[in-house]
Amino acid sequence: MLLAAHPDRPFCLDDLLDAPDDGYRREVLDGALVVIAAPAWRHQDIVANLLGILRGAAPDAFIVLPAPVWQIGPSQIPEPDLVVVQRCRLGELAVEGTPELVVEVLSPSNRGWDLVRKREIYAEARCPSYWIVDPAGADGISVTVLELDGAVYRETARLVGETRYEFDRPFSFSLRVSSL
Repeated sequence: MLLAAHPDRPFCLDDLLDAPDDGYRREVLDGALVVIAAPAWRHQDIVANLLGILRGAAPDAFIVLPAPVWQIGPSQIPEPDLVVVQRCRLGELAVEGTPELVVEVLSPSNRGWDLVRKREIYAEARCPSYWIVDPAGADGISVTVLELDGAVYRETARLVGETRYEFDRPFSFSLRVSSL
């Protein structure tokens, strides 16, 4: 992971849009440009599987997007692994309103960011639900479900294994973690 500060101003959406299409992922966090290697195939497979589950259940008012640019503010522009957002909150170039659900899949290169700083950023943006998928947990793949409680996230569930979990937020769907 590479972290770079702009010499005369914070990085912004235009800087992301002007970046080369070279296989690296880029985000602006706290005004700094964060460059991350493309995720490994297992990471991408988890995102694709969860994308299929959520898209299959999403009502027309919602869209489920993999790796969208989310413009929280001029110097806070993360690229979560997956979001569920109301269609009315989409801008021309980025998600401009707050998603209902943000999902990050942990990788060795971004683990600290996803567990700490992004958790804070997403809470500050008032995203109601944040899921952290850990493909390499002690119990195998796990999903930590965090729900916004005031200004901070509280863990409401840790999902593992073959159990089928039922959700009613952001819409009704079921999930078996082993299917990811």
